[in-house]
Amino acid sequence: MGQSPRKEGQELLTAPFNTLQKHRDITLSRLQNFIAKCQFDDVNLQAALIKHRDQAAVKLEVSSVSDLQRIPFDQAIKGDFSPAKVGDKFGPTWSTHWFRVTIDIPASFKGEEVELIFDPTCEALVWSTDGEPLMGITGDNNIDRHVEYRLTKNATGKEHIELYIESACNGMFGAGVGGNGSIQPPENDRYFKLATAEIIVRNKVAWELLGDMEVLVAMIKELPKDSQASWDALSTANTIANVASYDDESSLVEAKKISAEFFAKRADVGFPQHVITAIGNCHIDTAWLWPYDETKRKAARSWATQCGLIEEYPEYVFAASQAQQFEWTEQLYPKLFERMKKHAKSDRFIPVGGTWVEMDCNMPSGEAMCRQFLYGQRYFEHKFGERSHVFWLPDTFGYSAQLPQIIHEADLRYFFTQKLSWNNINKFPHTTFNWTGLDGTSVLTHFSPADTYTAQASVRDVIFAVQNNKDKAYSNQSLLLYGNGDGGGGPLRAMLERLRRVRKLQGFPAVVEHGTPNSFYEKLEATSKDLTSWRGELYFELHRGTYTTHALIKKGNRKGELLLRQVEILGALASTTSGTGYTYEKPELDRLWKLLLLNQFHDVLPGSSIGMVYIDALKFYKDIQASGSKLSERAFEHLVKSGGAQIGTTAVNASAVFNPTSWARSGEIVEVDISSGAAAQAHSSFQQLSADKTKGLHIANDIPPYTLAAFDFTKDDHDDWFVPIIVNHSKDEVIVKNKFIEIKFDPLGRIRSFIDTLENRQVIAPGYLANTFKTFEDIPLFWDAWDIEVYHLEKGWDAQAGGEGLVVEEDGPLRVVLRVGLKVGKASKVVQRIIISATSPRVDFETWVDWRENRRVLKVEFPVNIDNDFATYETQFGFIRRPTHYNNSWDLARFEVCAHKFVDYSEHGYGVALLNDSKYGFAVHGNVIRMSVLRAPKAPDADCDIGEHTFRYALYPHKGSFAESNVVQAGYEFNVPLVISPTPVDLASFTPRQFFSIDKPNIVLDTIKIAEGPLSDTAKPALKTLVLRFYEAYGGRGVFKLTTSLPVASAVFCNVLEDSGSSVHTADVAIPLLGSEKTTIFAIGYAPFKIISIKIELE
Repeated sequence: MGQSPRKEGQELLTAPFNTLQKHRDITLSRLQNFIAKCQFDDVNLQAALIKHRDQAAVKLEVSSVSDLQRIPFDQAIKGDFSPAKVGDKFGPTWSTHWFRVTIDIPASFKGEEVELIFDPTCEALVWSTDGEPLMGITGDNNIDRHVEYRLTKNATGKEHIELYIESACNGMFGAGVGGNGSIQPPENDRYFKLATAEIIVRNKVAWELLGDMEVLVAMIKELPKDSQASWDALSTANTIANVASYDDESSLVEAKKISAEFFAKRADVGFPQHVITAIGNCHIDTAWLWPYDETKRKAARSWATQCGLIEEYPEYVFAASQAQQFEWTEQLYPKLFERMKKHAKSDRFIPVGGTWVEMDCNMPSGEAMCRQFLYGQRYFEHKFGERSHVFWLPDTFGYSAQLPQIIHEADLRYFFTQKLSWNNINKFPHTTFNWTGLDGTSVLTHFSPADTYTAQASVRDVIFAVQNNKDKAYSNQSLLLYGNGDGGGGPLRAMLERLRRVRKLQGFPAVVEHGTPNSFYEKLEATSKDLTSWRGELYFELHRGTYTTHALIKKGNRKGELLLRQVEILGALASTTSGTGYTYEKPELDRLWKLLLLNQFHDVLPGSSIGMVYIDALKFYKDIQASGSKLSERAFEHLVKSGGAQIGTTAVNASAVFNPTSWARSGEIVEVDISSGAAAQAHSSFQQLSADKTKGLHIANDIPPYTLAAFDFTKDDHDDWFVPIIVNHSKDEVIVKNKFIEIKFDPLGRIRSFIDTLENRQVIAPGYLANTFKTFEDIPLFWDAWDIEVYHLEKGWDAQAGGEGLVVEEDGPLRVVLRVGLKVGKASKVVQRIIISATSPRVDFETWVDWRENRRVLKVEFPVNIDNDFATYETQFGFIRRPTHYNNSWDLARFEVCAHKFVDYSEHGYGVALLNDSKYGFAVHGNVIRMSVLRAPKAPDADCDIGEHTFRYALYPHKGSFAESNVVQAGYEFNVPLVISPTPVDLASFTPRQFFSIDKPNIVLDTIKIAEGPLSDTAKPALKTLVLRFYEAYGGRGVFKLTTSLPVASAVFCNVLEDSGSSVHTADVAIPLLGSEKTTIFAIGYAPFKIISIKIELE
């Protein structure tokens, strides 16, 4: 450059220099060194940033909380405080230490803005003495560092200030071995050093100049090298470096004038080529590398900080999701919550997303997804006066094909994520598009082209977002989510300062605006044109192991979903009866639902959290099972009483039974407890007893859907059609034959032959063995608990004999039970009971595994005699077909996929379904159906899946293709048993009753619940109103008839939030139901995979 202006006391350079043109990269390196924390920071701009500092003005006392407790403020300030100092270490990991901080601002600081710098090298929260959270702290020297708290804008020099700081011994990303950001298991004995505790006065000119220089240097690096803006930035920055001296305040002022002139000249950009809406956020994983209880504090730390920034920067807009975290804040930090509500009223602190947590979208049931929105939207509407319109889910591991319809049903209009940018095989081709679901519902969708939700609001973020937007031909709008996240934190002042500088800057490819989620999508909707549609699931080409990792969590989820379903059905029907004294316990049911929904968070249910999280999660599932079972039993007992039954008298001879599914149940083998009571006296009446002699087996016949009935366990009513099952056992083979099938097993319990005798069809592929357990090496590229990679099937081992071989436990006439022991992997065991009844072609496999492996995956395989390009996998409220070949990279990428209760592989005229009670990871390739059973990753939970597991699966052959089959029914029946009274009833005093019937087998009545009450009293249900939720299961269209024996006053359609719609039409013809002559019939239209909800008002 040429000569700089001469300053007083400076000598003029003897000759001008102009090295810029020939040495651009060297100049750039010089400028980076000029602003960096580096070996030269005692003489560069960093040396000018602090005007005054005083450590002696800060007095510290500390009270350490015992037993890793997290105690409230009121209790903490009563602790035993003792002196502390900088350099002290505190721990161990997850412990809490409360500091009482006393500050006396010296007279020399008069007139200055004074800040406290407090760096505990971990996370902390600053509190006022009256118990208000003021600001979060993220210590240490990482990119998310935030350790300053402003004490006063204009000091008098006489202030005496007292604060409390709650220090949590974990980092932003927990405490994984290897340091911040590590996904390894926690280092449980880590101690954190109190690195800094002082007050400072910043040199404002130097800080503003630093902010300008950071943007200038970024423009040089990120804009095209031949662009005028890049060269202008280089020239200006170089001039500033020549003018500014760290020890000369006037030179800093002069340098700031130069940078200010640069930005002022470029503030008029004319017509914007591209518009980026910037929204601050601090994505907080509800649990991940830290437990739930730490998340409660992370939310307070993060949101207190953001409220402070909102009050400092009038343009700033911040969005936060997950109603659960809002509720925690409301309960634990009420003063902070009121502050948040105040800013929400002015559209500055935006509750967004509409769900209870940011859930996994692969494994939760359809109804559980509906409840995520029901509880989330109702909470936001109740507390903030409005619902969310944007489904906000930036970080989960794939998106179900039914989500567009559920989003629409939950009164949302738009969808945001960015996770598919992580795909490891194919790059997703769109940024802004219409996502169309199974039923044809579309939702306007935008993926942030910055490919992150934790952007730093940098020049690079803005430029990359424009370059990476794949739909610029159809829209000039992009969304930029910025702020430190995953562990919370959020935007920092430096980010907001950068956005001020680049908001409108000539030479930039975009204008940057602050806005709300709603304003962005409304503008996107209004200005975009000719958008592409993407139909079906948004499959995530990474983290496929999460369908299997932490099997006990998957099992707890499935069992919890089905139990709460049963509780609601029985409770709703019991509420319609009179004279039994039944009380519908809505508050307890809400509590259990919220626990279930909490555990569906996208790092908990997928199995990708630390071990501490699963201690809590399994406790929650245990709570759900214990309390839910009591609620179910109580409701069922009242329902049985409503039928006039005498329970538990000496004359009893029957069991009450309820069919909680949409189809008649017939030929099911049920177990009656004969260990005590009247049933024990009738034990000789049973055709067969269980192997341990504690259960009597009985065939339950002809139980209509949603019917309360009873069966006499002293009599058989199946003599006209029943054929006993038989078993033949030799040294090398066991043959089992019933009315439907003939199966041959080898000594390891593998199927050699499976003949469907009614169809004269071999089910198993010739020359293959089925029900084969195999272990495969399971070493991913990085994400241990998350990923199972495309190469994992290349290296594996078959199960070996272990134990006594294949033995016969029960030999008919109602069922045959075989038992076999196996050795799998290096040190694991399998014991399996193979159960075949006389009344079904289904073969059940009850399996126990003692799993002791290291980075191996256990699978079970069924090579079947079927050939088709596609297999059918159950998903929420429907199914999805996926290829069975690897024709292209998109097919190959789906080498492991998610399914719910069944996978079906069919061709014209015949098919085979694999049913399960708790598994989600599957693949059908060629003619082999594979189910992933257990994994053994070592991070972030070193003990993941180690231990004992039980689960069930079944092979179910059927006539016809999937569309012609009853596989959906079979999946329900395998997972949803008949509800049988544990106490026998007197059949003579019992009146059966059918509550509902449906005339179409493709229509599933999945949910019966009491309607929600008013928002003003969410614990009060609308007891006279039932909500019924149906779905079309096979992809058909038509009209079905719903018949009910309940006394109906009126019925309307509704959405999943239970907003009332149009009336439901009644049919003219009345059809009597079992136990009731008076019925109401509704005629309801349906379309493929449509979710249909109706509200029935009772008389």
